[in-house]
Amino acid sequence: MISAPERCLLYYGTDHASNTGQRLSAGLLTLDFIDGGLRNICYAGHEVLRAINYVVRDKDWGTYAPEISQLKITQQTSGFSVTYAACCRDVNGQLLHYAVSIIGASTGTLRFDAHYKTATHFLTCRNGFCVLHPIGGVAGKAVTIRHTDGSNEVSVFPALIAPWQPFKDIQAISHQVIEGLQATCRLEGDVFEMEDQRNWSDASYKTYVRPLARPWPYLIPQGETGTQSVCLDMQDTAARSTISLQPVSTHHTIITVRPSTKYLPKIGLSIAPEDVETSLTNIAHLHALAPQVMLCHFDPTNGHGVEALAGFAAIANQYRGEYILECVLPGLNDPSIELTAIAAQLKTSTFKPEGIALCPAIDRQSVPPGSPWPPCPPLEQVYRAARHAFPDQRLGGGMFSYFTELNRKRPPCEQLDWITHATNPIVHAADDMSVMQTLEAIPHITRSCRAIIGADKPYWIGPITLGMRQNPYGSRTMPNLNGQRIPMASSDPRQGGLFGAAWLAGYAAQIASAGIEVFILGGLGGPRGVLESSQNAPMPDKQLRCTPIFHVIAGLAKLAGTTLLECCSSQPGKILALAGIDQLGQTSMWIANLSAVSQSCQLDGNIPNTQPLVFVLDEQGYRQISPASEKFIFPASNRHAIDRLELLPYSCINFIWTARLE
Repeated sequence: MISAPERCLLYYGTDHASNTGQRLSAGLLTLDFIDGGLRNICYAGHEVLRAINYVVRDKDWGTYAPEISQLKITQQTSGFSVTYAACCRDVNGQLLHYAVSIIGASTGTLRFDAHYKTATHFLTCRNGFCVLHPIGGVAGKAVTIRHTDGSNEVSVFPALIAPWQPFKDIQAISHQVIEGLQATCRLEGDVFEMEDQRNWSDASYKTYVRPLARPWPYLIPQGETGTQSVCLDMQDTAARSTISLQPVSTHHTIITVRPSTKYLPKIGLSIAPEDVETSLTNIAHLHALAPQVMLCHFDPTNGHGVEALAGFAAIANQYRGEYILECVLPGLNDPSIELTAIAAQLKTSTFKPEGIALCPAIDRQSVPPGSPWPPCPPLEQVYRAARHAFPDQRLGGGMFSYFTELNRKRPPCEQLDWITHATNPIVHAADDMSVMQTLEAIPHITRSCRAIIGADKPYWIGPITLGMRQNPYGSRTMPNLNGQRIPMASSDPRQGGLFGAAWLAGYAAQIASAGIEVFILGGLGGPRGVLESSQNAPMPDKQLRCTPIFHVIAGLAKLAGTTLLECCSSQPGKILALAGIDQLGQTSMWIANLSAVSQSCQLDGNIPNTQPLVFVLDEQGYRQISPASEKFIFPASNRHAIDRLELLPYSCINFIWTARLE
């Protein structure tokens, strides 16, 4: 019998348990109180707001974890109330206190008040409320914005992802939750505006305090006080009955399988110079993963030179694949001079990549709305110089950071052979629910990117990891020595757990039909790698082993280039799937449980009568894999029948039919 700490390590790669919070209700209004904030704010079971949080950020946009005291929660038939005190402090002695009052009434009203006072001078990028509207059933739909002068703006939530704030100077936001049910969110105490958080793969529109056009970070003087409030009112405009408002709830998911003419992407692995030694030592693991593309990160501003390129050449001598140099252009000199120097270093090192992906160093840092653009040669000039310096290589461009930056600085696509960007799920929040919900935003990103680059332009995504390799919004990523869930952290423990494997399989399912040419993942070793050091292994024997993500990547690599079978999930927030048919007619399907509870599902389509091979990656299966295994496969299971699949939390199942699945 597995113990609770062992299970936590298996799922999340850490023994820090996830906080599920406390469910509170007031009539038809329900929500979860978690870590001082509100989540899953629903009326009659329909999501109205994704979250309300009082947020304090440091000078690098890192989020403080408030120290909460004097917590009092009262739940009554007529409603609920919550009060608590909180403080935010850092290692430099900065200290800010705030007191909170939350009241929910059976009339469908919710009020969240916060009163702050600084105990010291306090340098911050944000101090105040963030309100999240969901994107499901909301994107592209009508909204009314009341401004601080009392005027109303009738508009829509952006359908394609807005690069800049869609709404400013907000006093209230009204939208229709379902037909006949209206929600109005009022904001008091400061100047609010909205940003489209899908840019960062958050599944929300965020209304936040203090316009980004104002200077940041900014100093709050010692002893300053202030009060902010968020008020939610529900209006049942059709006077519908309670029963008619209740949604149909189901725990069973149907996966509908349809034929397609699209192809699944190649799989890439990213290698940094500091990863070369690990990659060479574990070259057998690289062959077991069998990625088609190797993305080699090269940054002269970080001291990378001929030695780094020689390291990539050493890997290329032992593993055959398509090698791409991901090159950061310093931008300290004329682009032609810098690129000619890099080309000379390549020649000296004997490393011969098939392609060059290029991004000016200055573009790795985000330019927020209202801020001046830093000096940088036009991208047209940079790419022309690259064509001259590397005449025999394909040329890629875009952003080495996230879709946000590409959306705000759109490249001259006609000069490039492919466009690239990454995403990261812990930019704004790092709790389990928020990270898994980022999968909801991925189709919005690919659809919006296609609107920018065109339907036929080759499109790459990655590197994709749970940890953040570089922070475009501050001077550093956040350290995470204790394996916690921290926004903007350089490493995330869930990268080594079943959670990370399910998240990655879900990500692959969400981009399956987007026409992605190459899907790039992390490296072999390091804080965002797929191999786990013996010190961090979440297993009792503490031996070197592959993380669950390793097995998912190996499975995705086998699907590369196969004909896509579209897999439509009736509950994509719980279960996602993807499948492909190879040239021999063999079909492989992956199904991932994205939740912390067991789920059931069944397949709907022309399923072959033949019994498939079944490989299972779950709490039971992963523990059976020998750390000394040279086969790198899942243990087979007879516990799963096609007509009714039972998936343990954060589990993945891989079915392989030797007959064609139509």
